[in-house]
Amino acid sequence: MTDCALPANSRIVVSMLRAEKSFTFIDLFAGIGGLRRGFESIGGRCVFTSEWDRFSRETYEANFHDNREVEGDIRPFAETPELIPEHDVLLAGFPCQPFSIAGVSKKNALGRPHGFLCDTQGTLFFDTAQIIAHHRPTAFLLENVKNLESHDGGKTFATIMHVLTQELGYHVSTRVISSEHWVPQRRKRIFIVGFRDKSSFDINKLKLPEDEGPTLGSILEHDVDSKYTLTPHLWKYLQDYAAKHARAGNGFGCSVFGPDDVTRTLSARYYKDGSEILVSQGEGKIPRRLTPRECARLMGYPDSHKIPVSDTQAYRQFGNSVVVPAVKFIARNMKRHIYAAVDAERPEAAPIRKVTRPDRQAAEAHG
Repeated sequence: MTDCALPANSRIVVSMLRAEKSFTFIDLFAGIGGLRRGFESIGGRCVFTSEWDRFSRETYEANFHDNREVEGDIRPFAETPELIPEHDVLLAGFPCQPFSIAGVSKKNALGRPHGFLCDTQGTLFFDTAQIIAHHRPTAFLLENVKNLESHDGGKTFATIMHVLTQELGYHVSTRVISSEHWVPQRRKRIFIVGFRDKSSFDINKLKLPEDEGPTLGSILEHDVDSKYTLTPHLWKYLQDYAAKHARAGNGFGCSVFGPDDVTRTLSARYYKDGSEILVSQGEGKIPRRLTPRECARLMGYPDSHKIPVSDTQAYRQFGNSVVVPAVKFIARNMKRHIYAAVDAERPEAAPIRKVTRPDRQAAEAHG
């Protein structure tokens, strides 16, 4: 009879390989890889990526050299989640537009449904939930706009929390975190953290940095091309437009910031006129837009981050991105909880759960 036990030296090798393996994660609605950077920084290894936008895929692939393609539409994978590799952690920045103030206003103006009733994006959270239900990862981190909490009178957020906690059985904590602790930008985003098994992790208990964050001057380039300076015509138009809306009480305004300031939120529409964040070039001088590299720094990306796309696409990508140091902060605090759960003896696989999609007619009845 052959002895099937591993020799001592083989057990050591297996142990070393397990240690080197660290933990695995998947990157859904990946954008240009902001969430990935956070979890790679604590030893995670990405095994699957999905991003619908082809320009974002181009940037992602220029910065992460995986021996696999970045997948596009996630919906076929939600229908057949077994095609996604097993993983310990799921990351998903599911699309902002259905829940953002700007996105809702636009859809209302067009008479179109928004939130979970939007056919192209609104059910993507539920596709994410189907993947969680099938794979039962140790943990997940979801990210979205702050307005997610108040959308549709709180019903959207309540539905999300019901799915994650009651239907999927995860232990979930949520928190809105603003980015000025790490970058010179005020950008509030909601982070939703879930652990499959009971964990002491609570994102609300994390102590944010107490030091003052950096100011705009720390990320500005020298010798900026004149093409980023507004034309006199556009500058006058923005000033007149701001004055008009100020008289009407609408609150629109173009904002000019100096080197000692912290900016407002960079949005995906920045490519249009740059009005939300203009950089002062001195008294009496016309201000300029941020350059794409400055936008990268404003979002906490390293200067090694490659920008292979046009300025227009780069502005869109950074405006839709997460602030990388904020994600790294959360990841560092999740680290010991992730490793403890991954290293622990895995329980028997839980039965695959079904995720209930909201009834469309009932949802429409809510208005």
